Amino acid sequence: MTGASGQGALLSPDAVLLRAAERLTQQFRGMVGEETVERVVFESYTALARTAAVRTHLPSLAEKFARDRLTALAQSKGLIAKPVPEVLFVCVQNSGRSQMAAALTRHLAGDRVHVRSAGSQPGAHILPEVALALAELDLDVTDEFPKPLTDDVVRAADAVITMGCGDACPLYPGKRYLDWQLEDPADLDLQGVRRVRDEIRDRVERLLTELLPD
Repeated sequence: MTGASGQGALLSPDAVLLRAAERLTQQFRGMVGEETVERVVFESYTALARTAAVRTHLPSLAEKFARDRLTALAQSKGLIAKPVPEVLFVCVQNSGRSQMAAALTRHLAGDRVHVRSAGSQPGAHILPEVALALAELDLDVTDEFPKPLTDDVVRAADAVITMGCGDACPLYPGKRYLDWQLEDPADLDLQGVRRVRDEIRDRVERLLTELLPD
């Protein structure tokens, strides 16, 4: 029984998540409380686990997701400065349109804009055709993954762009909201995904001229 119990402890993600919470508590000391950090870490893991196709690296992805959420939380409270505009792209699964928009914005704006993306009902992985269409522009989304929409990232955003997710995104005063009507790449072949990619690029270019008038 002892051996089986020990093996179960090794397989349990709790110890890994607690270590992640300790690291993040140190990083956000004075901004976010220890209990809040631990809650966000475990919430992030649970949220990602609902749809994750592969769980091998899930604790490390949860730590990355939690770090971004905690940063957004601190930003929304004015505890971390926002030197550049924060843009949030939201679609249903965060596996197609919002991922393409985020990748293209990072490519076109560089460090002049900070970008996040999320999904109202996140999928298991980025669509292969989407990754291929972006790779054709030398844009690599290997390290990206679908993330659920959370209140903290909406609060931190200056501009929120939704794509086919209806009223899933909460509304807060003082933010710019846009709704881009785009075809869902999940229903398209590669040529169709390329068409959506190019339309998103055009829209991103127009958005950037408004966010970065100089």
